[in-house]
Amino acid sequence: MNSTVIQSVVRAIDILKCFEDSEELGVTEISHKMGLHKSTVFNIITTLEKCHFIEKNANSGKYRLGTELFRLGTKVNISMRKIAQPYLERLASQFKETINLVIRDGNCVIYIEKIESSHSMRISTMVGGRLPINATAVGKAILAGLSDDELDKTLDELSFVKFTESTICNKNELMDYLKKVRLAKYAEDVEELEIGLTCVAAPIFDHTGKAIAAISISGPTTRMLESFREQIAEELIKVTRELSCKFGFETI
Repeated sequence: MNSTVIQSVVRAIDILKCFEDSEELGVTEISHKMGLHKSTVFNIITTLEKCHFIEKNANSGKYRLGTELFRLGTKVNISMRKIAQPYLERLASQFKETINLVIRDGNCVIYIEKIESSHSMRISTMVGGRLPINATAVGKAILAGLSDDELDKTLDELSFVKFTESTICNKNELMDYLKKVRLAKYAEDVEELEIGLTCVAAPIFDHTGKAIAAISISGPTTRMLESFREQIAEELIKVTRELSCKFGFETI
């Protein structure tokens, strides 16, 4: 290891990364994952717990990621907004429709940035608003960018609400659609959430190749004709590919 790298800090970071695929872990489980002695793991965990990066579940006796990581994560969202802003403005100028930047929040998406359409008829989304992940183009774009295991688990937890006659309310049907999204690299919502509203979205990936956000262009169905949606999709794929590269994902 490089002499300028502090081993204990690296180990602490690696312990936090152990929770990427597990909500809760015990000291023994972490020591096995890390290949470290339990006492070493326990000492690091105790420090992380004191700093609120990890917290202990009093019922299970196991550990989970703490609130301080969530607080710092909100700062990352601010950084994402700043990085994405010029791209969002470019899309708004080009297509004259409403542009949204969202992140995942469990089985929902949260809108963290929005540029209104210049048209008189606008879309009723709002920054800070939450919508179901399965009934939105941005949500389906993110779902398609998850691993098979995480996707299957997420779909099992969904409450399928039928907002319109076009809403997909079946796990197998949604899975089939998401396979198409993976191939096309973009998702659509044609009046699935709201009659008269159509959206096109593409995902943004982090350095691990996991979809962490999405950008959508939304407008009235009367303006969002198929040929126009195809133009939007082509440009969205380019933009989200560039943004994914900025977050460390090497796209093809």
